[in-house]
Amino acid sequence: MTIQDLRAARYCLAGVRPWFRRHGLDWQDFLAHGIEADRLRTTGDALVEPVITIAEQREACDGR
Repeated sequence: MTIQDLRAARYCLAGVRPWFRRHGLDWQDFLAHGIEADRLRTTGDALVEPVITIAEQREACDGR
């Protein structure tokens, strides 16, 4: 998942940064490298699922 996926999900980036901090995730590393869906799922937060779906759809399209 990348920042583009968050934007496509229309998530507020001002709210996402503190969310990353609360869950012990490195925002700067995410910006530089993205993050694996499984890592996000370990947070137990259902809000990650729409973004993961968007990322999976993007990856499926990119693979064509």
